[in-house]
Amino acid sequence: MTQQRLRHASMPEKPTLDGLEQVWVARWEDEGTYRFDRSASREQVYAIDTPPPTVSGSLHVGHVFSFTHTDIMARYQRMIGKSVFYPIGWDDNGLPTERRVQNVYGVRCDPSLPYDPDFVPPDKPGKREIAISRRNFVELCHKLTALDEQAFEEVWRRVGLSVDWSLLYTTISDEAQAVSQRAFLRNLLRGEAYLAEAPTLWDVTFRTAVAQAELEDREWPGAFHKISFYGEKGPVFIETTRPELIPACVALVAHPDDERYQPLFGTSVLTPLFGVEVPVLAHRLAEPDKGTGIAMICTFGDITDVTWWRELHLPTRPIIGWDGRLLAEPPEGVEAEPYKELAGKTVHSARERIVELLRESGDLEGEPRPVSRTVKFYEKGDRPLEIVTTRQWYIRNGGRDEELRERLLGRGRELTWHPPHMRVRYDNWVEGLTSDWLISRQRFFGVPFPVWYPIDESGQPVHDAPIVPTEDMLPVDPSSDVPPGYTPDQRGVPGGFMADPDVMDTWATSSLTPQIAGRWESDDDLFKRVFPADLRPQAHEIIRTWLFSTVVRSHYEFGQLPWSDVAISGWILDPDRKKMSKSKGNVVTPLDLLEQHGSDAVRYWAANGRYGVDTAFDAGQLKIGRRLAIKILNASKFVLGLAESDGPGSNTVTEPLDLSMLAALSDVVREAGQAFEAYDHTRALEAVERFFWAFCDDYLELVKARAYESGPAAASAHAALRQALDVLLRLFAPFLPFVTEEVWSWWREGSVHRAPWPALPRGAGDPAVLAVASDVLGQVRKAKSEAKLSMRAEVSRLTVWAPEVGLVRQAQDDLCAAGTVEEFVLEYGDELKVEVHLG
Repeated sequence: MTQQRLRHASMPEKPTLDGLEQVWVARWEDEGTYRFDRSASREQVYAIDTPPPTVSGSLHVGHVFSFTHTDIMARYQRMIGKSVFYPIGWDDNGLPTERRVQNVYGVRCDPSLPYDPDFVPPDKPGKREIAISRRNFVELCHKLTALDEQAFEEVWRRVGLSVDWSLLYTTISDEAQAVSQRAFLRNLLRGEAYLAEAPTLWDVTFRTAVAQAELEDREWPGAFHKISFYGEKGPVFIETTRPELIPACVALVAHPDDERYQPLFGTSVLTPLFGVEVPVLAHRLAEPDKGTGIAMICTFGDITDVTWWRELHLPTRPIIGWDGRLLAEPPEGVEAEPYKELAGKTVHSARERIVELLRESGDLEGEPRPVSRTVKFYEKGDRPLEIVTTRQWYIRNGGRDEELRERLLGRGRELTWHPPHMRVRYDNWVEGLTSDWLISRQRFFGVPFPVWYPIDESGQPVHDAPIVPTEDMLPVDPSSDVPPGYTPDQRGVPGGFMADPDVMDTWATSSLTPQIAGRWESDDDLFKRVFPADLRPQAHEIIRTWLFSTVVRSHYEFGQLPWSDVAISGWILDPDRKKMSKSKGNVVTPLDLLEQHGSDAVRYWAANGRYGVDTAFDAGQLKIGRRLAIKILNASKFVLGLAESDGPGSNTVTEPLDLSMLAALSDVVREAGQAFEAYDHTRALEAVERFFWAFCDDYLELVKARAYESGPAAASAHAALRQALDVLLRLFAPFLPFVTEEVWSWWREGSVHRAPWPALPRGAGDPAVLAVASDVLGQVRKAKSEAKLSMRAEVSRLTVWAPEVGLVRQAQDDLCAAGTVEEFVLEYGDELKVEVHLG
């Protein structure tokens, strides 16, 4: 047979990486390569609770980094025989989507406006946003997310994620809303969810409540103002950065052991400007060494004010509204005359005015002292949070229940963490909780609370007697749907009903991704096969939100964990080792990288990042990854281009060097498999890549001359080369899916991604034969290189001293052929030594 006839018909003359993504993405979809097998039993399934990325703009390279880690594991599990449940989802409800709609279309939502079925947003948004109805606004949200989701899907397909696209879900779909509302109603029925009016952290820009998990501490400029209150025995000085809250003051507080103020405890003082009598109290949280050691308690300036107010049973004097401006009317007990100077002003303007008034009255001691202080922000906000009293929905999470807290800490101990030290973040978060989980938001594009309230005869809603739908009615939109037992004309009238106006926090829905993806209560057969899941992959900064909240919901509904393992990815850092973020402008978008370097190269870079480790973006790794993929093409072309031997024993490996190579490869198969089982994809890649480069640089060169010949020795080389290529393609397949699938198609049926993980017996070979031969060949190359000679230059005599002469002897013929050696001398020596005579 001729070499041409034996070459696989579809192997190109000049293999290239260009265009592989388009070819194989389409073919994988057409052939259902990654389709989940619903007939598999739960024991045969590997289920992944995939993060649904927020659809509010473009993906960045950090998404590709972490999602590639998950895909590598999914591909490995598929190859070891599991039916992999690998859905993909989009988190398309919530504030990020609303902000994007406002920016793109130049609109804002005004729920008081009627729906306009003919509304069309302007082609170019103007400087002033157009007010539109809630329904019009939500329609634009759906329109924009549909466009964003198409772009996201293009990137994920290009990256080569082996998700089953038929399992796609979105967090705003009817099915997801039904799951979210059903879980909430059951939480409500069991007493795990409740409605309460209380001081709430509030973002004045977005006019919505903010949960503890969404807080961010930032340094903020301010100034300490030394202000005198009027006491019976003279002035009492406090220092504050928020003098505008003086009309909200309800008490002064000092530490009970502070001797300076012990005579004042139990007495009263008058507030400056307003003359309101407030008590002087003692509390352990007061700090004697901060400022003057005595502070004013206002309702509310910060979290400590809330604690003091609650534990000391103080009255409330709210002055800040939902819009961040001081209320038009003063609180009870505060005179209108001085307060009118502040009414309607922003916090900043009110502060400036009250400082002027304090100067005029002589109550400001000295000048304000500049200071930088730590202030609470909403993680997506630009202005410091305020605290206002509002009615909100909560889910109990152990923040105020020690027994529940301990049970949830126990759930964290039940989980298998990759890497293990990430559990500390979970423990620290749960132990540090100070309140229950606030799940309501005063926004528009989200899952509405499935709740109505009866309206009494005076026209007031009765909040402690909520009306809820039956589960077969879900999903419902209370703003348009009618509760059981009522008619549409009873909406908003005495004796009728009103809808709960709020939507759920996006985490209240995302905390149910295992239930949403698994079609809880709508497809019982699927759900029992995929829940609880095997793996939750995610980033470390949302352990406190997504991971913990999912544990809470599963604990309540099922009495168990939602998954057995969690794999925590690190952040991607810029070259200055700063976290990439859109706000910092240091984000690298993936599409250009994928087009320039190829998807396999980008995946190679991602695979070199370990779980739990922050990784700096390195364009050099992309070049290495592309070089590796090209080398796989070229090495495969060489192997498959050789004339395959015929006859009895043609597939038998007999030569020591070939057996040695396969034995070394067997060790790599075992090491890579162990690394995957330990969720260490990086160690697996390192082992495979290390062997592959040695295989190309050393073994191929050593065996090349013999492989071009005929006879039993050549047949051994052919068999070994093809066995190695078969195994290497499968080992690389989870990391570099496109190039491995391309080469596999040249000579194998089906997909490499449906091929079994290799099981290569150790055999009779000794890896040391190849190792020592590679060392000797390396010395020969070095000598030729230093002499500036071609690698084909002849070696007149090669002398080798070795402690194990027999190992070198087994590779002697291949060494002489690869090094073009005329005379070979082999002697015993205490250590390997090589002497090369050229010419």
